Parts: sequence; C-alpha cells; structure tokens
Amino acid sequence: MHMVHKIFQLENGLRILLQPNPSAITHACLLVDAGSRHEQEGKFGTAHFIEHLLFKRTERRSTNQILNRLEVVGGDLNAYTTKEYTCIHASFLNPYLDRALDLFEDILFHSVFPKDEMEKEKGVILDEMASYLDSPEEAIMDDFEDLVFKGSGLGHNILGLEEDLKNISQGDIKQFVDQHYDMHKMVVAISGNYSEKKVLAMANKIFGKVKSASWDKVQEDPVKQKVQHITLERPINQAHVVMGGYAYGIHDSHKTGLLLLNNLLGGYGMSSILNLNIREKYGIAYTIESNYSLYSDTGLFSIYFGTDDEKVEKTMKLIHKELDKLKGERLRPNALEKAKNKFKGQIALAEENRMSLLIAEGKNILDYGHIISLKEVFDKIDRVNSDEVLEIANTVFSTENLFTLSFVPED
Repeated sequence: MHMVHKIFQLENGLRILLQPNPSAITHACLLVDAGSRHEQEGKFGTAHFIEHLLFKRTERRSTNQILNRLEVVGGDLNAYTTKEYTCIHASFLNPYLDRALDLFEDILFHSVFPKDEMEKEKGVILDEMASYLDSPEEAIMDDFEDLVFKGSGLGHNILGLEEDLKNISQGDIKQFVDQHYDMHKMVVAISGNYSEKKVLAMANKIFGKVKSASWDKVQEDPVKQKVQHITLERPINQAHVVMGGYAYGIHDSHKTGLLLLNNLLGGYGMSSILNLNIREKYGIAYTIESNYSLYSDTGLFSIYFGTDDEKVEKTMKLIHKELDKLKGERLRPNALEKAKNKFKGQIALAEENRMSLLIAEGKNILDYGHIISLKEVFDKIDRVNSDEVLEIANTVFSTENLFTLSFVPED
C-alpha cells in the first residue's frame, strides 16, 4: 500500500498533497474547482477555452517556451476540463519538480490571453466541435446530458456553443479566471520522492505570493425536467440510443450501491449483464454499456447502445427485461459477492495508474476535504446489501425516471 500521504495548506489557502513514492518519475497535477457548469449564459465554453489558452504566452514566456519547458527534459504537460473542474498535469524526472510547479503557477496566474492566439484557438476548438459531430456515439452522450440537465449549468456541452465561443472576449476570459481561480478552491497534488520539508519550501516560494480571489461558489439546483423520449434523424448508418435519468450525487450514501450495480449491469468488461444477455445471446447491439456520472449535487445514470435501425425496439425490450429483473427480486448472496469482488478488483487495478490515482486523490480533497483510501472504498462496497441494491434499482430504473434519446438514420 501507499506510504502515508501528507496534506498541508499554505497561508493563502492553497492545499498541497504529497504522496511519497520512491519512483524516479514524478507526477504532479493542479486542480481548480471550476468547470463548464460555472459559466454564465451566453459565455458557454469559457472554462475549456481557458484550458487551451493557458499554454499560450504568459508575462514572461512565449508559447514555445511554455511547451518546451518540460519537454526539453523529457517531461510532458497536459490539461483537461470537466463540468466541475479544470486539471493541469505533468510527468517528469524527479529533479524537475520546481520547474513543473513554477510552470503551473506561471500559466495559471500570469497568462496574458493574447488576442491573436485567442482567434487561432477558437478555430482549433471549432474543429474539435465539428469532429465530435462525426462520431454520433460521443455526441449522443453529450446531447443526452444536455436534455436531462436542461436549465442548469450541467446542461451544456463542455466545448460550449459555436456562437458563444466566437464572441468570447479577452475580458470574459480574465473575468472568469479572476472569479474562479481561487487558492481556496485549488489543490496541487504531487506523487514523487521528496521530503515534506522540501515540497513545503518549494510550494511557498512558488505559490506563496499568489493572492486568493474571493469566489463564493453559487451552486444552482439542477432543475428536474419532465421525462422525454426524443428521436432525431441523422446522416448515419446505425441507430444510437441512450436511455437513463437522474441519479445520486457524490455526497449521497447510495452512490456506492449504484456504482456497484452499474458495474454489474453494463460496466467495464465483457461479463456484464447487458453484454452477456443482449449482445452475446442475441447478436444484436455491437456496443452496449451503462454509465454513472457523479456530480457534486446530482448524478446521471445511462445505458447506451448502437445497433441496426430495425433492431432498436427489440434491444429496448431486452434491456427493460433485465432492468425489471433487478427491480423485481433481490440479488442472490453469491451474485452480490461476485459483483463486489469483480468491482473491487477493477478499482485496485485502476490504482496502478499513478497519475489518474493522484488526480482522483486531489479531487477527493476538493470534494470532501480529505482522501478516501482504498480500504474505505472496499469497506463501503462490502456494506452494500441486496435490499439496498433492490431499492436503488427501483428508484433509478423506474420508468418515470427514464429519458430516451435516439439518433436514427435518415429515411
């Protein structure tokens, strides 16, 4: 298991997580508690646009200097945006921690967002939007989320809207950064071979001077929409369908039970209920899976499948048959035990990826104020019983909760 991690806080509010690791490679990330759900109407796409612009010119570095800063020592630097947070991450050899942290600080707090670079990046993101439309299986997931969360900050694509993006100004960007890039809403996480003393001194030197913004996070309640069933024609050969609805958020005690149930029903791997009983048994639906996305105050459960247009109805019937079984009777003790063991094994294997583990731990600190250990996760899974699974199935899979969105080939 891991050596004991350390969490400390600088005077300006920034929290630092040090995960001691004897490896020669260091992973580091900086998480900001600001994503696309915090954007204002008319400015959708701002958070993701900023993530692109962070790699373009700061007060003291050119774009090339930013991109080369870690690459010249064989390291790599990247970033991504979600609906609720933004993450910058880097991997490099141990001697270069100060170089990486200094770069994080520079791009986050000293980016100049030059107008010419903004125009270029708008073009890049518009291409990203267009390529998205070419893959209906990705687009339908986003459109489904927009449908269910319509009327709240979660109800728009992270890439934003084309019209909004074109009109985002330098002022809009600076305003978002000033409002949301607040030290109290950030975590720097480091996995590497360093003493606490060294990391604390380095963090103070690099981040200590940054003032904290005064952002009060206003969390709107997602408006619950009436359930809808929508079919849209698209220039495609196969049909794509998503069904699903509201689920539990990260602070809900039922989330572990639903994560387990989702894994059993249509999660990772070939042995899921949906894969065995629909794809393998009937040879329909070349892809069929279920997903559970968790947010700070709500969640989304969904089932996706792709199949020939004329097989959609049969696939839907078969899915409902499996959901009805889960709603109708408790899981047998050995089936529940098997599901738990499979899920725990997958979680443990995922922890082998140090970077994704580090980001998950940093996110724990943003969400809960502390890290949730593997043992705690396993204990929570062990406590799930068949009564709870039955209750969850009847709540989440209830017909009144299930929206449907279908993309079908044009006539």
